[in-house]
Amino acid sequence: MAKLTKKQKEAFAKFDKTQVFTLEQAVEVVKNITYTKFDASFDLDVRLGVDPRKANQMVRGSVTLPHGTGKTVRVLAIVTPDKEEEAKAAGADYVGLDEYVTKIQGGWTDVDVVVTMPSCMPKLGKVARILGPRGLMPNPKTGTVTMEIGKAIKEAKAGKIDFKVDKFGIIHTAVAKCSFENAKIVDNAREVLNAIIKLKPAAAKGTYVKSITVSSTMSPGVKVDTKVATL
Repeated sequence: MAKLTKKQKEAFAKFDKTQVFTLEQAVEVVKNITYTKFDASFDLDVRLGVDPRKANQMVRGSVTLPHGTGKTVRVLAIVTPDKEEEAKAAGADYVGLDEYVTKIQGGWTDVDVVVTMPSCMPKLGKVARILGPRGLMPNPKTGTVTMEIGKAIKEAKAGKIDFKVDKFGIIHTAVAKCSFENAKIVDNAREVLNAIIKLKPAAAKGTYVKSITVSSTMSPGVKVDTKVATL
């Protein structure tokens, strides 16, 4: 087991790691134990009672955070020439088609979100192995494969995030920056939790939300009462 640093020991000493907190209390605790010199992300981890190996128990979706993510979102729009002006007007950072597919094939992935049109998906199939592991592959279920390119770009810029349960049954996502007001962090976290609840698979049996933990970059995790997910 890795040895705790002095800062980590100080953080653990500031709260009872066995205690389960309300979401509001947990936000306060995380802020109190965050010691990074940069504006750390506020992270949410939700362990679900699903088997991600089964297609009918996969939990995946997207949500627009009411107060945004707190970070600048770089958007690449892979579109046909007739959609380029719409993409640029909506605020896309990069707009094009074949030249960007070639660039990605060369290893370039310096973006946060990729949006495209259904007709362009065959071209992106060439780079799926590059975009997929980085969570950048467009998907109709998350609204990033659409004819409403301008709308998709504006949503991404406004703080729309995608989430997906991993192979261990956990959804991990950043919902804010620690510099946000407490109430705004709570609002963003609730928005994500509500979205996860609405996506409960019919095939999932037993307890759906098994645990909720919040933390900041490099801070210890703080347990949250799972009842918050029923509100």
